[in-house]
Amino acid sequence: MSDTSTVPEAVSDNEWRARLTPDQYRVLREHGTERAGTSCLLAEKRAGTFACAGCGQPLFEQGTKFESGTGWPSFFAPLDGAVETTTDRSFGMRRTEVHCARCKGHLGHVFEDGPAPTGLRYCMNGAALAFEPA
Repeated sequence: MSDTSTVPEAVSDNEWRARLTPDQYRVLREHGTERAGTSCLLAEKRAGTFACAGCGQPLFEQGTKFESGTGWPSFFAPLDGAVETTTDRSFGMRRTEVHCARCKGHLGHVFEDGPAPTGLRYCMNGAALAFEPA
């Protein structure tokens, strides 16, 4: 997996703080992680789209969601052009960070231990997502 990145949407830090809840701000803007098993989106099974909670960019379709057993909403593929990746070297590890292609909000990480057809597991913070029913 290679790093991908474009220029972020121009929004000030004060605007982000006003737009987001404290948990959303911590995850999306400060690269935080919510506690495993705390997202109400883990149980979401209706048809629809998971979007960025920061800017509304559609990110994942319900049909790509799967139960990974990790405690975070997991998907095997994003929508085309919806997310970008960078290398995350925090905590003494090398992981691939996933962020929204539009606003650059931190969403989670992608791992190479997911199901077919991609073999990828996009392990996302529920606080970074908004669900839009079909």
